[in-house]
Amino acid sequence: MKKITASQFKVTEDINLQNIPTTINLGENGDRIEDEMVNTREKLGKWQDKLYAHGKYSVLICIQGMDTAGKDSLIREVFKDFNSRGVVVHSFKVPTPLELKHDYLWRHYIALPARGKFGVFNRTHYENVLVTRVHPEYILGENLPDIQKIEDVNEDFWGNRFEQIQNFEKHIAANGTIIFKFFMHISKEEQRSRLLRRLNKQEKNWKFSPGDLEERKLWDKYQFCYEEAINKTSKEHAPWYIIPSDDKDTARYLVAKILYEQLTKYTDVQEPELAPEILANLEQYKEELSKEK
Repeated sequence: MKKITASQFKVTEDINLQNIPTTINLGENGDRIEDEMVNTREKLGKWQDKLYAHGKYSVLICIQGMDTAGKDSLIREVFKDFNSRGVVVHSFKVPTPLELKHDYLWRHYIALPARGKFGVFNRTHYENVLVTRVHPEYILGENLPDIQKIEDVNEDFWGNRFEQIQNFEKHIAANGTIIFKFFMHISKEEQRSRLLRRLNKQEKNWKFSPGDLEERKLWDKYQFCYEEAINKTSKEHAPWYIIPSDDKDTARYLVAKILYEQLTKYTDVQEPELAPEILANLEQYKEELSKEK
């Protein structure tokens, strides 16, 4: 298999999504990629145990992508070997009436992972500069004091919102949250194929909505909004990784590989040592338990 590193996918300068491929050849067939995926996620699961015991960091994984990009199945496969106590997945839908009574970041802030745990955001706080930017009328539902009409949702508004998101991420990173942001990059043709599969497979029909086709017509606008969001907010403490996602197995492996490569750089994450008084009496405790009838 071709050697890959996280740096190949990390956004460190302005990008143009049209110039970034949605496929990658790893030099192996699907079975070998699946084997590597299983091996990597097992190692990730063991590292998660150390993180839980260490208890000083949390990990936030943000997953974004166009409809059908494979977000749900990626989460299912990458985190399959995690202890269920150590990972929490949040899928953010249309804001509820309660959420709309707070600022737009509130529901994301209260969902952040505790120290020692992984949190996965399936769709994220970036929906607030993606879907709302494509559909600025949604902002009116937030009842903001300075927004009375759609015309008030101008470039200054979006500039402020990008700054707020950057401040949010900077704050949580400074307090021990390790942030990963993955954009699942698929082609328009691959999305068409996946939507057709939803229609053709009865067990997948429930995933389809006529609204999917309306949103597909706005593909170019979404691509522009993703590109600008990525360019404005990929920072060293909260980097974006663009994952070629036309092949789901490859995309899952790449995400798992990047996570493991980057997390194992935190060499201070270790299981805590036993207290000296416990360690000194370890044999005694073993003997006591062994003598029980």
